[in-house]
Amino acid sequence: MDAIDDAFARARELGIEPDAPPAVERAERPYPRGIRILAIYQAVLGIFFLGVVGLVAVAGLAVPDPGAGDTAIPDSASALLVGIVVGAIGLFALASAVGLWRRKRWAWMATLALQAISVLQLLFALDRVKALAPKHPEWKDKQPFKAALEGDMKTLAASGEKGLLALVMATHAGMTPEQFRDTVRDWVAKARHPRFKRPYTELVYQPMLELLAYLRANGFKTYIVSGGGIEFMRPWTQAVYGVPPEQVIGSSIKVNYELRGGKPVLVRLPEINFIDDKAGKPVGIQYAIGRRPIAAFGNSDGDLQMLEWTTSGPGSRFGLIVHHDDAAREYAYDRKSHVGRLDRGLDQAPKRGWTVVSMQRDWKRVFAFER
Repeated sequence: MDAIDDAFARARELGIEPDAPPAVERAERPYPRGIRILAIYQAVLGIFFLGVVGLVAVAGLAVPDPGAGDTAIPDSASALLVGIVVGAIGLFALASAVGLWRRKRWAWMATLALQAISVLQLLFALDRVKALAPKHPEWKDKQPFKAALEGDMKTLAASGEKGLLALVMATHAGMTPEQFRDTVRDWVAKARHPRFKRPYTELVYQPMLELLAYLRANGFKTYIVSGGGIEFMRPWTQAVYGVPPEQVIGSSIKVNYELRGGKPVLVRLPEINFIDDKAGKPVGIQYAIGRRPIAAFGNSDGDLQMLEWTTSGPGSRFGLIVHHDDAAREYAYDRKSHVGRLDRGLDQAPKRGWTVVSMQRDWKRVFAFER
């Protein structure tokens, strides 16, 4: 999903009206002035997010007969993927074939479905500032906290990378992983998408669910690889996508071992540990599983290096890019988008043999809740 719309909806609630939209290709949605806030936020080296914002590779194909399900994909892509799956089972049975599932951006709230994990975590951070304000009376007069509490998005954007970094660190650190997990779960359960009026965890791409189910049924392990915060995703990926916490790869902050009251605990520190974005994705995958994936799925230039690394390996490989070009059912954006830009990926796809799936043409159903 295009986080821009969410950011604008929040901006309008705060009295910030969008500027006239610039000329765009395909049916791109207008980008209001608030986009600058998003751009700056992304520049923060991600603070667990970045990358087309964050949040997810969208596998836009379901290998089973397209005519029997809700997803339609090019016949050649279907045949190729089926061939890879069947061949991989035989060639890698003993090696436990690893299929890579890349999840990126998900809408303001953490959801692999609508992308933009970075924006999601920004919203999470803003809400956390308000929730923690009673314990920090000094925030009323200290920027960028003052701006966040007053809904002053212009001042917040003007605080730049340093200000936004301080905001995120103050709301994501200083607690144990278990405490952060519970906080995220509570927020995710209450948050609603402004356009679809549903919990972000319901905005799941049906084709993605079909692909994940097919791969797992054929002996593959599926992973989520995102520029978003790893501890921010882990609390809900099992229930939503069937991907356990240990199979989530993302950005992280440092964690320290301490004894509190004589009991050993881990504490999240306000320091960046690793940014799992762009060239960092292949590195993150290697750190986490020590194997080159057999297949990778992405939807922006933030996935380019992951797709290159995956498909350049020996044997049968598969790379796929989901093109968000359906403004009616989801969102439309690509080369000129400020968030989730897909430019180099579209150019490289035909040269490298990657399949490009059009959400508008190839998907019969976008979200799982549609009928």
